[in-house]
Amino acid sequence: MEGIFTILGSIFGHGNGLVISHIALAITLVLLVAFFATKNMKLVPSGAQNIMEAYLTGVISMGKDVIGEELARKYLPLVATIGLFVFFSNVIGIIPAFESPTSNINVTLTLALIVFVYYNYEGIKEQGVVHYFAHFAGPVKILAPLMFPIEIVSHISRIISLSFRLFGNIKGDDLFLWVLLMLAPWLLPLPAYVLLAFSAILQTFIFMILTYVYLAGAVVVEEGDHH
Repeated sequence: MEGIFTILGSIFGHGNGLVISHIALAITLVLLVAFFATKNMKLVPSGAQNIMEAYLTGVISMGKDVIGEELARKYLPLVATIGLFVFFSNVIGIIPAFESPTSNINVTLTLALIVFVYYNYEGIKEQGVVHYFAHFAGPVKILAPLMFPIEIVSHISRIISLSFRLFGNIKGDDLFLWVLLMLAPWLLPLPAYVLLAFSAILQTFIFMILTYVYLAGAVVVEEGDHH
């Protein structure tokens, strides 16, 4: 939000510099968490390692019901990394004088494109180009000319859905906090931080579960047809 003071904005300027600096901050936080979680690995985890293992176990559990445990583990690196980046990007905006990278449509659109390209790549790799796109035509051959373009539009709309859902919610949270701090800058906004923190976690969960859902649609659906 140009014109609003941010610590990094005062150093790197507004516009692209502001967005890039906050993206770099989110990535740095992710790397620090990964570093401290793996710095001193123990058989009985504690501290950061314990938190990270609990997080990864939760991500696998989340994907197990959607895509099966084996595939949930296979795609764990992608989903868990996206989850950490989105979470820290969302939470940064809750801190006064910082801005959420995910409140910028370019960031959320990039994340959505990564998911879109990856799940289509995995679908093509697992099933082959012809078989993968044949699924778009539907089970009834006579309706294929109608179903194929509908499926194409449906898949493209996922990019819009993923990017705008995250962008809209986080942008709204940032604006809400900004207005609240202007009206009541002291103790009154404290309950709002609980709501904003919950929203940050919820939007992270939604992005992660949708990534698993799209991967499941690409690599699991057709497995049933083979049987």
